[in-house]
Amino acid sequence: MTPVLVTGATGTLGVPTVSLLRAAGHEVRALSRRTGPGLVTGDLVTGAGLRAAVDGVRTVLHLATGRKDVVAAQNLVTAAGAAGVAHLVVISIVGVDRIPLGYYRQRVAIEELVAASGVPFTILRATQFHSFVEGFFTGQRFSPVLFVPTLSVQPIAVEEVAARLVQVAGAEPAGRVPDIGGPAARPLREFAQAWRRAAGVRRPVVPVTLPGRTFRALAVGHGLVPGPAFGRTTFEEHLAGRYAGGR
Repeated sequence: MTPVLVTGATGTLGVPTVSLLRAAGHEVRALSRRTGPGLVTGDLVTGAGLRAAVDGVRTVLHLATGRKDVVAAQNLVTAAGAAGVAHLVVISIVGVDRIPLGYYRQRVAIEELVAASGVPFTILRATQFHSFVEGFFTGQRFSPVLFVPTLSVQPIAVEEVAARLVQVAGAEPAGRVPDIGGPAARPLREFAQAWRRAAGVRRPVVPVTLPGRTFRALAVGHGLVPGPAFGRTTFEEHLAGRYAGGR
């Protein structure tokens, strides 16, 4: 097989994706600003090293996120186009075009520049990871109560997103493929209660209704995926793995 380049290869999504790609027999180039075993050195923001990184590559999985995301994507697209990359796979987030967050607007801009680049592409949108929802609760560690917005979420296991990305990478470019989400959309307060039980936290849950267009967009379900579920791993199963063996 020709090499597959993965940006963000050392990140939350990149690590399981690289592992599954290698298990499937792919030769993986893991792009990083660092140097080291198994890494290909390159900087998405400055463009340094990208030409060499994409040379001879058929498929690129763009999973990196960070500072100057749009600039980074543009540099990657330019390098991929010049190298004749046959398939550019991009991860995105469910609802980015309907939820007016600043970060989400950047993701929309990336989707648009990829679609207009002339490089054959696939865009996969997924709901937020279980770890993201868990982080919302752990981030309130100094609060005497657990504030929980009155909305529903549908988190998914990062490993399941990685598995879908490997499927997509092995197929032909398909534009935007169907969104994927976790096994069930449930009120955030239910996830909060599950986290309290797993983490041994006794602070009370306090529902809050927030003002603004972003909250309204989330509250009406723009961050959810209707129809049959893709993910199978529940939030409770994620927590069991995280808090196994005591707290």
